[in-house]
Amino acid sequence: MIDLHTHSFFSDGELVPSELIRRATAFGYKAIAITDHVDSSNIDFVVPRIVNAIKKIKPYISIDAIPGAEITHVPPKLIPDLVKEARYLGARIVVVHGETIVEPVAPGTNRAAIEANADILAHPGLISEQDLLLAKEKGVTLEITARKGHSLANGYVAKEAIRFGIPLCINTDAHSPSDFITRDMARTILLASGIEQNRIESIFDHARALIEKTRRRD
Repeated sequence: MIDLHTHSFFSDGELVPSELIRRATAFGYKAIAITDHVDSSNIDFVVPRIVNAIKKIKPYISIDAIPGAEITHVPPKLIPDLVKEARYLGARIVVVHGETIVEPVAPGTNRAAIEANADILAHPGLISEQDLLLAKEKGVTLEITARKGHSLANGYVAKEAIRFGIPLCINTDAHSPSDFITRDMARTILLASGIEQNRIESIFDHARALIEKTRRRD
């Protein structure tokens, strides 16, 4: 399993980064990104600490641990600068909290995330056709999520992403160890989202390719 959207206690997760990584390793994960919630108030605090925590334990772990950030509930006009700042501070995976149907995310967030070239637009809800076409043009990855509530729009996201040829990934948005899933469960969630069996391996492959893409920025 490759999971590019998780949270530690630097935002609303339960675990310190070291334990989050250790538990993911024990669960059989191959890669994990720690993408704590950030906005203008805490990005300069959170991202460097995740980067530092991963740097110190990297020689002692077998999993690919990736520092990241999830830009969350900020005014859309601030998103481009925050994406740039997150990367400057060392985030290799930048996620933007999309317009999920279960939270009052500001309209225009999906568009701003795509225009800013975020790596992943998380749980984008009922994303518009215009934004889908822009995501295809920009190569922004849309998320299929295992997270309760946010997953309600998985079927729509999967259908529209496949219709327009937009890359997909599957993440947990984990906040606790009980949120981790196996690769088999990820496969089941993708099937339940309406994705055909013969497309599933390409979604797993894309997660690996996305990690490689972020490495090339270093």
